[in-house]
Amino acid sequence: AVKYSGYLEHCDEPFCTNCYNKSPRLMKLGKDITLLGLEIGLLTMKKGEVARFVFTPDYAYGQRGCPPLIPPNATVMFEVEVLDFLDSDESDAFFELSAEQQDTFPLQKVLKVADTEREFGNYLYRKQQFESAKDRYKRAFSILGRSPSSETEQCQIDTSKLLVLLNLSLTYLKLERPAQALAYGEKALEIDQRNAKALFRCGQACLCMTEYEKARDFLVRAQHIQPFNHDINNELKKLA
Repeated sequence: AVKYSGYLEHCDEPFCTNCYNKSPRLMKLGKDITLLGLEIGLLTMKKGEVARFVFTPDYAYGQRGCPPLIPPNATVMFEVEVLDFLDSDESDAFFELSAEQQDTFPLQKVLKVADTEREFGNYLYRKQQFESAKDRYKRAFSILGRSPSSETEQCQIDTSKLLVLLNLSLTYLKLERPAQALAYGEKALEIDQRNAKALFRCGQACLCMTEYEKARDFLVRAQHIQPFNHDINNELKKLA
């Protein structure tokens, strides 16, 4: 996620900019950002960094330029701010493999891919892009169904699954689809029956569906685990 403005020599007004957008969309290097100089420059930057790059034609628009905005052999200057970034290269490569190839991947790499997809979902959730966030969480969950070869591997898979299921439950609540929120909350409880967040999500979902007895059961169980949790106690007041 970057803010950028591109300038020609001796021009005060940018020929391209996205600085007027309150929340610039995510752009993928090599797909949405194809200017060679920008690709190279962005890979040297950190989150929050602001930089100014001057690109000769070989790193910008070449000998032909880009009529009518960019003349031939133009040297251009870009001001860039990196707002955030996600490294999804390994994850994208994984999902291009066949199911058989994915099954042969080492578990640690699979867990890393799932974590990347969950982080991507978290970013989209923070931007209130709940539908897209849900799709990323589902991608993460889809690869965590492999059979473990040991109890240690099962624990690692369950830990990763639990985080994704909790996120899916919350996202479906935001999408006003409480039945799905409840289903994913209950899946989380199959992994950890004393997970207060899962109990709370299930309680919220039941409350949305006006299933008050079930809502009370879930919320009281959550309160027993976290008696001073402000959100749980407020939800119980709402239920009352």
